[in-house]
Amino acid sequence: MAALRYAGLDDTDSEDELPPGWEQRTTKDGWVYYANHAEEKTQWEHPKTGKRKRIAGDLPYGWEQETDENGQVFFVDHINKRTTYLDPRLAFTVDDNPTKPTNRQRYDSSTTAMEILQGRDFTGKVVVVTGANSGVGFETAKSFALHGAHVILACRNVTRANEAVSQILGEWHKAKVEAMTLDLALLRSVQHFAQAFKAKNLFTDINDSSGKLDFSRLSPSKNDYWAMLAYNRSKLCNILFSNELHRRLSPRGVTSNAVHPGNMMYSSIHRNWWVYTLLFTLARPFTKSMQQGAATTVYCAAAPELEGLGGMYFNNCCRCLPSPEAQSEETARALWALSERLVQEGPGSQSG
Repeated sequence: MAALRYAGLDDTDSEDELPPGWEQRTTKDGWVYYANHAEEKTQWEHPKTGKRKRIAGDLPYGWEQETDENGQVFFVDHINKRTTYLDPRLAFTVDDNPTKPTNRQRYDSSTTAMEILQGRDFTGKVVVVTGANSGVGFETAKSFALHGAHVILACRNVTRANEAVSQILGEWHKAKVEAMTLDLALLRSVQHFAQAFKAKNLFTDINDSSGKLDFSRLSPSKNDYWAMLAYNRSKLCNILFSNELHRRLSPRGVTSNAVHPGNMMYSSIHRNWWVYTLLFTLARPFTKSMQQGAATTVYCAAAPELEGLGGMYFNNCCRCLPSPEAQSEETARALWALSERLVQEGPGSQSG
């Protein structure tokens, strides 16, 4: 199967591409306007589509809006200590058109991971995907591998991981894909994986891991354990940890976003109670495929408009606001501190 089928196509989504000599800017109150440097004039309408747009949402964490001596709006990235006249929210504009829906979105819940990457070539990029031997993780790994990336499947079961590698190579024999052992439940395994990966001298471009939070209840007793509640708490922790990770590592050029692959995706929850089994069976015709479930992860990892942006939450390839608790910086810091303490205590308890 030729690589061009996956990575050699032209990107046809050029509706919003500006003509040469044009620049996109924003006003203090969030309206988008366009500067024509050749004719030294500005206008509200996009020079190609004729649409008017405005900014949607707040500035990302660590950003601030200022005005220069000429009255032009610019933006300060306090985390990376830089300034720019380009509004970081331009990736999330909405059309100002009262006769049509205002949300303009390139992708939605029906989009697949392969559609996200159409026309892209990731040759020279390194992607690490955990849990990549099946499900969303496998589709994520396959999609990047078929677009030229060097993909590492980091899995607990190396036999199943090698089977997944064989499946991908069966679709394109030139794919650069390999399996490595990683059990995220064992700190010893995490350390061994980190050492083995570091020895490869590869620069990692993309990593994917696919109410008020009471930390004392993260590990309840067997009698108090409820699968759905535990699952919900784990997802809240995912978002909090991703936000704090971005806050700490973005000064080093590392970004982190949290994603929701889609509602009613296949998981082991349905095995815990016959009611869940029934619900999953009834909902199966209306759920996403695994390729659709991988789309949001792939979008956040590869979308050019998200480069350098993080600390956000995405669902159906669209930025969303999570619950107020998931936005709490205080809770995120507390979770990070707890995680550090558990990691420090872990190796000693696993040394046998």
